[in-house]
Amino acid sequence: MKFMKLGTKADTFYTEQATRTLISEIAADLVIQINDITYLLHKFPLLPKCGLLQRLCYDSSDSESVSLELHDIPGGEEAFELCAKFCYGIAINISAHNFVSALCAAKFLRMNDSIEKGNFVGKLESFFNSCILEGWKDSIATLQTTATLPEWSENLGIVRKCIDSIIEKILTPPPQVKWSYTYTRPGYTKKQHHSVPKDWWTEDVSDLDIDLFRCIIMAIRSTYVLPPQLIGEALHVYACRWLPGITKLKSSGSSVSQTEESKEKNRKILETIVSMIPADRGSVSVGFLFRLLSISIHLGVSSVTKTELIRRASLQFEEATVSDLLYPSTSSSDQNYYDTELVQAVLETFLKLWKRMSPGAVDSSYFLRSIRNVGKLIDSYLQVVARDDNMQVSKFVSLAETVPSIAREDHDDLYQAINIYLKMHPELSKADKKRLCGILDCQRLSPEVRGHAVKNELLPLRTVVQLLYFEQDKGSKATSSHKLPKPHEILMGAKDRAATTRDTQSKHSLGPAKDEFNGEEIRERDQQKTKRSDGKLALNLEKKMVIRGDIAETQSEKGRVVRDESSSSGKVNMDPKKMIRRARSKSEHGVKK
Repeated sequence: MKFMKLGTKADTFYTEQATRTLISEIAADLVIQINDITYLLHKFPLLPKCGLLQRLCYDSSDSESVSLELHDIPGGEEAFELCAKFCYGIAINISAHNFVSALCAAKFLRMNDSIEKGNFVGKLESFFNSCILEGWKDSIATLQTTATLPEWSENLGIVRKCIDSIIEKILTPPPQVKWSYTYTRPGYTKKQHHSVPKDWWTEDVSDLDIDLFRCIIMAIRSTYVLPPQLIGEALHVYACRWLPGITKLKSSGSSVSQTEESKEKNRKILETIVSMIPADRGSVSVGFLFRLLSISIHLGVSSVTKTELIRRASLQFEEATVSDLLYPSTSSSDQNYYDTELVQAVLETFLKLWKRMSPGAVDSSYFLRSIRNVGKLIDSYLQVVARDDNMQVSKFVSLAETVPSIAREDHDDLYQAINIYLKMHPELSKADKKRLCGILDCQRLSPEVRGHAVKNELLPLRTVVQLLYFEQDKGSKATSSHKLPKPHEILMGAKDRAATTRDTQSKHSLGPAKDEFNGEEIRERDQQKTKRSDGKLALNLEKKMVIRGDIAETQSEKGRVVRDESSSSGKVNMDPKKMIRRARSKSEHGVKK
């Protein structure tokens, strides 16, 4: 940064208790009180350069000591001392950090060229125009210090000139940027990158107060020179610079002082950032929107801001990754680590927009891909939150059920999420297990996943029976494709067998040995068909268990059927659990085939 050195004399000011004076053989005749500091000075070097002091000391004689109070001088005692040292010819350094206070104090004391040629105000204004406004970081630093004296800076035109200088440099094409700037992105080194990045200005601008930052961003947007993504990147950098992280928010939530002092400031920053996000889709990432949304819940921002964030996040929801959704809950009443309600709110808004737009869409395949991506995203998210020990079944099921059927091509990922939840929550009640597994559609599982689920001891019995039924039903359909008889064909075949038996018996006394061979062949086919009907009977029993859902009634039903079967064809195993194990072994045997 540039600086201006004025004066050549050594600094002889010193402090004695609450008094500031300087080493001199001449007695002080000008006493100036500023706040709690008393200055013992001399009229002869100050009055010729300060129009205000001339007017205040007009009625006093040269030999008379004068006492003045200048409590309202801008910049306080530090700024006044710079002006006093300039009058004494003591060496001082003016830079972007003390320029604003020095100029405001000099203007207050009327140290203009009209009072004396080459006065302090003229030198400061010359330094401002030729050095500060020409530099990048000098303009930023000067604008930053105007926050201490906003009214004076605004009236003197310092704010407007600094903002114009900054905007002019931001709109400069990157190849023409010759000044120093701050750029600390991970993996970026200026030695390896000779070209200037497009967002070179974002970090330096993020040092400004939110109101000044807003003035610059809105002025840049009004020019329509920079793309919306670059504006969004500047907002992202500023948010990372000023807004606290979620973990820090949750850990400091118990601090009353922090809550009262910082919440209002952070709330203003967040609401201002949201109001500046360009309307163009993709101007900011969906991960950034979720971060703002999560912070907004803790800060208690206005409902308008929160609704806008949910809407913007839902528009880009299909672009999100699981890591974009993994924000801890900031609610004191919510024991869950992850904030699933936030994700569900965005999902519901996405579905509303999707249903509104998809019916009249020209490219329906795009909307199908869109909702399929979201469905896969939610199932992957469920697999992560299922590991939360405090995750309630109701919240897990509610989020899973919000996803429409069309959004899932299959239920493999959903099964994985349910399986993880069951492993992490072994104490789950039967009712909760039934509710959890009720969202699973066994028909939409792949053969590999269905084979794993059949052997999963964590699943409730009802779900296992469903899986076995659909597994065997699929096997029977595959067998029927090889022209095996259907149930009604078996019934017709029984009638044919009865007629054939009568013909065989009538021909037995007259016919040759060939008819006897044909009779043996028919009996073998009858036995095979009887075995198939037995397998069909077991399948029907399991189907009854699925429909009724009552294990006790199912066992009695099986016992009744077994007794009927036993009276006609011999002994049958009456234990339903053994029947399920036998069906499982058959299912595994079928899968291996």
